[in-house]
Formats: sequence, C-alpha cells, structure tokens
Amino acid sequence: MYTYLCIHIYVYCIMHWGSLFPDCVFSQNIRKMDGTSGPPRFRIMMNDGRHTMSYFMLSTQLNSLAEQNLLEPNCVCMLKKSVTNVLKDGRWAAVMALLWNALMVPELMGDVVSCSPGQGGKAPQAAEPAAPVRPLQPQNGKEHFNRCVFSRKTPSALPSTPGGSSKVVPIASLNPYQSKWTIRARVTNRSNIRTWSNSRGEGKLFSMEIVDESGEIRITGFNQEVDKFYNLIEVGKVYYMSKGTLKIANKQYSSTKNDYEMTLNGESSIIPCDDASDLPVALCSFVAISDLASHEKDAVLDVIGVCKSVDELTRLTTKASREVSKRTFNLMDQSGCTVSVTLWGEEAENFDGSAQPIVAIKGAKLSDFGGRSLSASFSSTVMINPDLPEAFKLRGWYDKEGHAVEGQSLTEARGSGGGTTNWKTLSDVKTEHLGHGDKADYFNSIATIVYLRKENCLYQACPSPDCNKKVVDQQNGMYRCEKCDKEFPNFKYRLILSANIADYGDNQWVTCFQESAEAILGQNAAYLGQLKDSNEAAFEEIFQQANFHTFVFRSRVKLETYNDESRIKATVMDVKPVDHKEYSKRLIMNIRKMAV
Repeated sequence: MYTYLCIHIYVYCIMHWGSLFPDCVFSQNIRKMDGTSGPPRFRIMMNDGRHTMSYFMLSTQLNSLAEQNLLEPNCVCMLKKSVTNVLKDGRWAAVMALLWNALMVPELMGDVVSCSPGQGGKAPQAAEPAAPVRPLQPQNGKEHFNRCVFSRKTPSALPSTPGGSSKVVPIASLNPYQSKWTIRARVTNRSNIRTWSNSRGEGKLFSMEIVDESGEIRITGFNQEVDKFYNLIEVGKVYYMSKGTLKIANKQYSSTKNDYEMTLNGESSIIPCDDASDLPVALCSFVAISDLASHEKDAVLDVIGVCKSVDELTRLTTKASREVSKRTFNLMDQSGCTVSVTLWGEEAENFDGSAQPIVAIKGAKLSDFGGRSLSASFSSTVMINPDLPEAFKLRGWYDKEGHAVEGQSLTEARGSGGGTTNWKTLSDVKTEHLGHGDKADYFNSIATIVYLRKENCLYQACPSPDCNKKVVDQQNGMYRCEKCDKEFPNFKYRLILSANIADYGDNQWVTCFQESAEAILGQNAAYLGQLKDSNEAAFEEIFQQANFHTFVFRSRVKLETYNDESRIKATVMDVKPVDHKEYSKRLIMNIRKMAV
C-alpha cells in the first residue's frame, strides 16, 4: 500500500511539475555545438511540465556539468539565474548562468507545448496541445542525485543601470557574441600603469580584475582608456561597466577563472555604483599551506594565513638595470605549517606585517626553490585583513591558540643575509653529487675555517671602478690594463683567498673573492696590501687570528675539468656570521622531523 501511494504521488508531481515547482525544469536533451571558436558551448532543450524550449545555452563556467555527465537528459534543474538575448531573426535565447542539477526523472509524463519564441522575446500562448515529447532515456535507469552548483547568496532580481535603459547581466554570461550588456561588479585588483616601446610605437596600459556573485573577469585598458578610467577606478569599489570587447583569455597574464577577458574601447562606460551590499569581496578557492607540497611548480593558487614574521625591505637590480623592491614574510594557517611569501614593488614597500595581520593572496605563484615558497606577481591580489569568513575564522584561531604554535616551515630556513636557502652539510656535497649537472648548484652550510692559504692571496688590479683585471707593471711607474687598453699611475689590491673549511662530517677547499675574503679576515684588501709590504709579521698574524672562526657560507659548486682531471670547484658567494638563535630553531625543527 505504501509503495502504491508513493507511485501515485510521484506521478502527480511529474504531471503537475510546472505548478508545484515553478522555478524547476526538465533537461530533455543536450548537445555540443559545432563550429564555435574558443570554449565549447552546449545547447539544451528544457521543459517545465507545460512548455518545451530548445534555445537554452549553458554558460561556459558550467561546462564541467555537461562534460562530467552531471547534466544529463531527464534531470530536473532549478534555474537560479539566466540571461535572455534576442537574436537577429527575432528569436530569443536564454543563457543559463547558474543552475541546480537535482534529480533524474526516468520519463516525462503529460502533454507539453513546444515554445517557439517570437518578436520581443515573448513566447506565444499555446492554442492547441502539441504532440507529447518523449525525452531521451537516461543513461542510468535508477534515479539519483547530482551535485549542486550555487553561490553563497541567492541572487535577487537583476538591478537596472542608473538610466534604467538596460538590465544588468552577470559576468558568467558574458561572451564575444553579445553586443549590448551591462555588468555590475566590484574591483578586486588594479595594476599600476605600465608603458612599452617597440618598433610599432609606444603606449601604456593598465589592468584590473572585477567580481560579482556569478564569477570574475580581467579587464585591460590601453592609451586613451588609461587616461579616461585609471583615476576613476578604486580597489574595493563597485561600478557599472558596459561596451567592452571580449576575447579568449590569455592565461599567461590572468589568474581569473574565466574563459574570456575584456578590453576597454572608445565606447566603454564605467559608472560608480553605491549599492554594493550583495556583491562578494573576492572569489577565492583557498588552498591549505600544508597542501602546497602536493601542487606542481608554477601553479597559481589562492592562500590565506597569518603573517607570522616579516623581513626588512631589500632592493635588487634586475638584468635590465632596473631597481626593484622586495620583501619576504612567513605565512601560517590552521594546518600549523608556514611558507615564505615574496612581495615585489609597491606591495613590498607598503606592506606592514608588524601587527601580524591576516593576509589573503589571490593568484600567488608556487615555486620549488628552497622547498616550497610563494611569490605575488603583478597579477596577484594581496588583501590585508579582508572581509571574508575564512579571515575571521583564522583570526579567532590565531588569537586563541595559533600564536603559541611554532609552525613547520615548507620553506628552507633563512640565512642571516636573507633569502631562501638550501642547507647542506659538506658531506652532502659529495654524497648527493652536487655540481655534477649541467648547471651549478648553490647551497648554504655552517662551517669553520681550518686553514687559510696566504700565498698569492693578493694581486694588483686595474683601478677603474668597473674593472678588476690584473695589471702589468711597466717598470716605469705605470701599470697597464690589457682589458681597458690603458696605462695607469696606480693600482688597487684585490683578494683571492683559498680556504679550507670543515664541519662535523667533512672538509672542503673553497675560493673566496674580495667581499667574502674581507669578511673572513676582518680587514680590507688595501690595508692588507700595505701591511704585506711593510710588516710581514702583522700580515701573518691576521691570517692566524682568522682560523677556527665559524661562518654561514653561501657556496656555488660545479664540476670542472682541467688537464683531463675533473674535480668539484667550490666558490664562496657570501659569508655571514652565524645567527645562533635562527640556527638553534633550525636544529630543533630537524630534530622534530626525525622524531616523526
């Protein structure tokens, strides 16, 4: 009796579906459209129990539903948002921006009317019932539930533009085939103005990323559009935007999850909007720091954490002779792991991590240098204490218990000179065959000076600021530099120091040039040169006093062949005193790893 009653209720629901659930429709048929450029497009025939229509198109952001067979014939879908476009021949088509794929129905029952859209986008009233439409049979005869795709907020009625001339459409529905549209979105990131110069001319550009409840997209403006819109745009503000040019996204320069990107043109319009309460701050898919090791190198990820510690601002000179600012800090989340994050440019200069803020980074690039580390590029969005549920939850955890957690670093420990390091013992150089590859290997080690070879450690070099070539004494008070092709009345002393260093496992001969040699000896080359000529005993005393001092060595190793004999050549790139506090922390971390 119970089974019989259930069957009758089920049949009644199917026959009266349109009145019982007005927002739900059947997916009768779905097929992939041929001849479309860019991402594939899927056309769907839908039925609400009374009418059927074949002019539905799935937005590209939901293509995975069709590709993974989550959207199949005869499943029930709840339309959460759709956009209606009028075609050139007067027909209209609906682009489904958000749907809920709910329930498989084995067979549609009852009569339906085929809906053929007319002019103005209105479906005509059915005069006579059409022949019943029998849908395709489901691939699985049993009814089952599929997963949901939905936003955190159920969108309300679509707002109008300030002039009321057109309706606002979601970002997810945008495609190159639309000509008239307006979106309302929040700016989450805006780049600085960048310039270029090549054989075709000069120009400037800027880019920004915007988001609404349906998705996100990257926008670029050139030349006149830079002058027109750049000062108008503020990060965090909401704007009405219309009449941009859409094209396939270049993923090399964009971290947004959208198949398209937009370019501003002469007809583009951007108008500030005061109503922003229903738009998200950002669309992020945060990855736990502990899971970074499972992702591939150069992956672009979203992360959030507490700024555990921060380094001082440093400046680097690029190969193009351009100076750039750099700052590194450690980020920790509830997984108890930390990772090193590098900021560049203005982000590095303006960043203040002294109060241990919550930092969310959208589009950070993952590197395998020194274990695992992250870098925020020009296309990344860095948010300090963002208005996100994940940030509030993380702040509560850190204030309650996280501040006492030491944290396990996914990035190798730092030397006192800053920067990520590859810590090795001297025995590791031999057992791991460092330097035997096509490129040189770099590593950090803590070792003690055992012996310094003072013979031939000084030479007379060219006095020119950019030249260190050895000069030839002309025996007439002049010194000739073959590189500069000039003669000089003076010279400068340069150091090339050969040293034997050792740790608990092995020893290694290394070569130290000017800066590193002066750091080891504690004297500059000019003073040592004068001392060698005037006081040999004092000169030797400096070398004796330098023995058995311990330093942090940053070394470069490479296999070199000379006279048919191959051997590892080790060159010291940097020498720093040992920071015993950081060294002890690293030893404790290694002990904990071994204990586990």
